[in-house]
Amino acid sequence: MISALEKYDPQIYELIRQEEARQSGSIRLIPSENYVSLAVMMASSSCLTNKYAEGYPGKRYYEGQQVTDLIENLAVARAKKIFKADHANVQSYSGSVANLAAYNALIKPGDTIMGLSLSNGGHLTHGWNVSVSSKFYNSVQYSVDPKTGRLDYSQIEDLAKKNKPKIIISGATAYPREIDFKAFGDIAKKTGAYHVSDIAHISGLVVAGIHNSPVPHADIVSTTTHKTLRGPRGGMLLCKEEHADKVDKSVFPGVQGGPHMHTITALAVALAEADTAEFVTYAKQIKKNAKRLADKLLSYGFNLVSGGTDNHLILIDLRNKNIPGKKLAKALDRARIVTNYNTVPGDSASAFNPSGIRLGTPAVTTRGMKEDQMDIIAQFINKVADNIDNESIIEETGKEVLMLCSKFRVPEHFIIPGKDL
Repeated sequence: MISALEKYDPQIYELIRQEEARQSGSIRLIPSENYVSLAVMMASSSCLTNKYAEGYPGKRYYEGQQVTDLIENLAVARAKKIFKADHANVQSYSGSVANLAAYNALIKPGDTIMGLSLSNGGHLTHGWNVSVSSKFYNSVQYSVDPKTGRLDYSQIEDLAKKNKPKIIISGATAYPREIDFKAFGDIAKKTGAYHVSDIAHISGLVVAGIHNSPVPHADIVSTTTHKTLRGPRGGMLLCKEEHADKVDKSVFPGVQGGPHMHTITALAVALAEADTAEFVTYAKQIKKNAKRLADKLLSYGFNLVSGGTDNHLILIDLRNKNIPGKKLAKALDRARIVTNYNTVPGDSASAFNPSGIRLGTPAVTTRGMKEDQMDIIAQFINKVADNIDNESIIEETGKEVLMLCSKFRVPEHFIIPGKDL
């Protein structure tokens, strides 16, 4: 049967098929990427993409909301349940928008925010100088300990006491260790600041109980809805009841208009999937795989920031190998191993050609790979690094990667007991 897309736009159809083949035939180690279930994908591409729903359930600005209100309420209820939060807002278009909405809910432009610097593992929207977050707000940045690669909570507290920020941001995009959210909450209380926690990368680990939760310790928690949570591309805010109205008004009409109902529908499905024993098993395997991959890379002489990992993420400092991060990332890509080049703490190289690469295990774990496959992947990475200028060996490695991938198909759906997806 010829699909409607194939018939109407064969070029786009073919490009999508090529992307499907690329995702299936490569080892995807970018820690922010994953594979969603067929159920999530079907919800995302449903007729909900046709519907405007500006406002909130029961308080919309357009008619015809009989179904959209039910869906959004369901997504909110599921989010509150699995995160154990007082309130949830599921409308943010992305994690970046969610972060800006969190700041907007609590403070005014020109107030001081304090977050982890980008070069030390933070996110652009945590006040980095090229982000609008540093233009709307006065930004102070903390860093990791240059010797250990870990957060120094005493240093963070001293910096907060000195600069008196209105918001202290916890969370990271390239930090391989568990974050002590209680410590951040205590620092915020001592210094009279709000605590905003960004768990975009680890939200799936949090709901599975594999990483401690910031919900009891933060005024607002921000997250993306994909990555380890394995949902559609979007954002979400969780908060204490006292901030609920401010958060909702900050999202709409504060920073955006009508929500994307097809994304919220897909999120509702992903949240149901996350509320299962199977998801907990998956999250535990993510962490096991990351630990095994890190240990094997260490055995090959790779220098890992902080010496290893507590979560889904590994950050390799390549300066001892004398290989630029960008060069290795591109060589690995030619070998069908997909990573991203990344700055590392103390990096003097340009962000366009930094000294590190960043790896993660969510996607390969979704495909069913376990510790034995992590050993093989580490071997592939080492082989490419040792033969960085040998295209024949890189090509040979790519064939080996393709063979490994053929044993672990991209799952078409995930089985939830008692439910037919």
